[in-house]
Amino acid sequence: MQSKKALILGGTGAMGVYLVPELAALGYEVRVVSLDRVVSDHPRVSYVTADAKDLDYLKGLLQEKSDVLIDFMLYSTEQFRERYEILLSGADHYIFLSSYRVYDGCRVPITEETPRLLDVSTNREFLATDDYALIKARQEDLLQASGYDNWTIVRPAITYSKRRFQLVTLEAPIVVARALKGLPVVLPQQALCVQATMSWAGDVAKLFSRLLLNPAAYCERFTLATAEHHAWGAVAEFYREIIGLQVVAANTEDYLGILGGSKAARYQLAYDRLFERIVDNSKVLRVTGLAQADFMPLRRGLERELTALPRDVAWGDAGATGERMDAYLRGLGQ
Repeated sequence: MQSKKALILGGTGAMGVYLVPELAALGYEVRVVSLDRVVSDHPRVSYVTADAKDLDYLKGLLQEKSDVLIDFMLYSTEQFRERYEILLSGADHYIFLSSYRVYDGCRVPITEETPRLLDVSTNREFLATDDYALIKARQEDLLQASGYDNWTIVRPAITYSKRRFQLVTLEAPIVVARALKGLPVVLPQQALCVQATMSWAGDVAKLFSRLLLNPAAYCERFTLATAEHHAWGAVAEFYREIIGLQVVAANTEDYLGILGGSKAARYQLAYDRLFERIVDNSKVLRVTGLAQADFMPLRRGLERELTALPRDVAWGDAGATGERMDAYLRGLGQ
């Protein structure tokens, strides 16, 4: 039997590093297009170093139709408007990466029917932006109005993986790098009691793989997430237990000032991390045949990934955010 062909655009990130070997293990021939230079160690996996957002390149790439096209690229709405028909016609099944951030915070738990911010927000200033939650929702709308019937929209919750670790709105170059240096991080007091959902990328890869070419997945939307949830304060405690992270609580405005005071940071906090993010994942479990018991518990998953980090891992420069955090802590006498 001929192997199914899976093409992944931007497949070397947090989810891709688990999805690619998962698909290869299932017998797919996997081709990954990414700006990263990666050498394959599997006979059914190949990597191409190229810009998958280049329209002319994309047209040439998709002349050879794939069974599955998984799209991890981040487009502007206009870029996606130019490309979505090309993408939909380039595979039997097109998987569009959206985000659980499209959901409003009005309903707990989150289901696929939870209203989206784009549809219910009354903040005109916010709606006039290209915030991540709004971009993804607008692109979802283009797919749903396309007239094609070979798409699936997936909305992952926060996903941690290898070198991707989050804590409220902070990422690994702050959270992990500072912990390993014995430096505390500042978090907004308001967030510490808010429930968050964080899924291990290995579990998200399993969900992905079981949606591909699944008749029940076409023209559907799925939240890819565990049902496990914890307050951000409890997540911070997991980091403390595993890597010694110390947390200093601050008021929200001081925290946003440390982040640079951008509207993007404010919106991410206000319209996601301060929402109660508890997920009802029954729909995706039903369609994929997986069970919640199959998923990695959060603390065990964080420990698995953090203890596997190379000793000499380079986190990059935390830049002005790190400097502002240090200045804030010095002002507290720490």
